[in-house]
Amino acid sequence: MYYSKFIENALKEASKIADENFGEVESVTKEGDNNQVLTETDLAISKHLIDAVKETYPGHNIISEEAGVVDNNSTLTWVIDPIDGTSNFSQGLPFFGVMIGLLDKDAPVAGGVALPYFNEIYLAEKGKGAFCNGEKIAVTNNLKLLSALVAYDIDGHQENPEITYEESETLAEIILNIRNLRTSNSAYDMVMVAKGRYGAYLNKTTKIWDNVAPQIVIEEASGIYTDFLGKPIDYSNPLQKVGLNFTVCAASPELHKQIQAVIQK
Repeated sequence: MYYSKFIENALKEASKIADENFGEVESVTKEGDNNQVLTETDLAISKHLIDAVKETYPGHNIISEEAGVVDNNSTLTWVIDPIDGTSNFSQGLPFFGVMIGLLDKDAPVAGGVALPYFNEIYLAEKGKGAFCNGEKIAVTNNLKLLSALVAYDIDGHQENPEITYEESETLAEIILNIRNLRTSNSAYDMVMVAKGRYGAYLNKTTKIWDNVAPQIVIEEASGIYTDFLGKPIDYSNPLQKVGLNFTVCAASPELHKQIQAVIQK
């Protein structure tokens, strides 16, 4: 696969950086958002991935959570999240990942997610399937939402508590229609959908770097990846959407249909 080897090698090196610092880092809370934290490891991995892209694909654009935008006026844009689940990482919890995805104009065409603590790398390219450590993976074939584990990652909105109260009502409806709720608020939850362990993943508070890599992995694992209300995610003009909020509903096709029925109700 054309991009997969590059992505795999980049993620292997990023995983080494994460492993070397896991359990030994200090974090700071990002100004203006109590839900977001930053470590020196985020910055180190971000630099590594950006340098790798610049060396291998010098004409491509780059979006990185920690480093901002590199605009080379290209139709191809690499989207990087150095550590997804930094709050977990900084507290010595294993539920975190490194993500890098590629947009061709407004469509995810390749991506990878590393779970360093679990020694797993998930890779996918458009039309070529999804893989975990070289083994093909697929979403669950479970047809009943009531027997599925579902991940719902949720942030508190201290700036507008009513948002959290309303979202919690939706969450309650979902919990009443599934087997059990899971939430690590990290890349771990997303790839568990691709691997068929979880039936669905939902989140109403994400950024573009939280989505490109896991979307192509889940879609190539035969899943559906939309916004929270079941509509396609709009990545057009991605360099202009660094500050935009994205919502997510990802699941196997049948469970996506059922969970949308709960949400729409």
